[in-house]
Amino acid sequence: MKKSKLFIFGIALLAVLIISCKGRKKLVNSWKITAVEAKIPLSDSLKNEILTNGTLTFTEDGHVTGFLQREITDGTYALTDGGKKLTIKDETGTPYPCESTITDEKLILDSKEMKITLDKI
Repeated sequence: MKKSKLFIFGIALLAVLIISCKGRKKLVNSWKITAVEAKIPLSDSLKNEILTNGTLTFTEDGHVTGFLQREITDGTYALTDGGKKLTIKDETGTPYPCESTITDEKLILDSKEMKITLDKI
């Protein structure tokens, strides 16, 4: 009985890993911010700066660089929940969690502060 529960747990874990790897493969690329929907007050100048400079590049080894609200030169990311949750950490380790929707050409990041749409470059 114990071995069968362990076997079922192993199969479930493998399925989760396979699903999250597919989301990660779609995420690994360079992205340009094309739309910003603020959920909290956001100055027009900051919104324009995000739209003008906003890019993110995700690498296979879990690193991210680019510009969101400020420059990210050596950040990391974690994609969880089958690709539905993305947490970006900047160089200082500050986490920026968000819900994520990843397609072949679009990336949507929805956090408590704003919803950002990115197009693949």
